[in-house]
Amino acid sequence: MERAALEREWFELTRDVLPGMAQTRGWPVFRDHCFQRICLDNLFGGVWYDFIRERPAYRALTEAQLHAAVALAREIAACRADLSELNSRSLSWRGKLAR
Repeated sequence: MERAALEREWFELTRDVLPGMAQTRGWPVFRDHCFQRICLDNLFGGVWYDFIRERPAYRALTEAQLHAAVALAREIAACRADLSELNSRSLSWRGKLAR
């Protein structure tokens, strides 16, 4: 898949599909930037901006990284990845979980 198509799918999943699913699934997040944070943090295994300084992040990702981020978003949309677990990891890396 070419990069432009990956970018379109990234935005379709994180801006439309996942936020649209959030209420019916009872997910802990519903805003597009939260889904992007969760996917990117879990892609890198830490806070994404510790790994990528450029903004916007999706443009700075390698094609392989973008493909992996899209794949994770697809897994969330298919309910094959546990969004609550992924969100908890992301928040933990950011020091935002109550201990």
